[in-house]
Amino acid sequence: MTSAAEISSLSSTLSELHGRVTALAESSLASGDEDMAHELIAVERALGGALRRLRRFEQGQNARRG
Repeated sequence: MTSAAEISSLSSTLSELHGRVTALAESSLASGDEDMAHELIAVERALGGALRRLRRFEQGQNARRG
């Protein structure tokens, strides 16, 4: 069984990483480095999807307990 605290920690870490990648993508766009920006945007989308799935899983775990 997965620990709720561990899932919460993973969610927080992934959220922070998502924010950092978003900032890099925006910075790349602002500086005119479109190739870098497009790659970072793709990474940002993948991380966003992973974060949503992890949060849904976390909510499902909490619903089963409560």
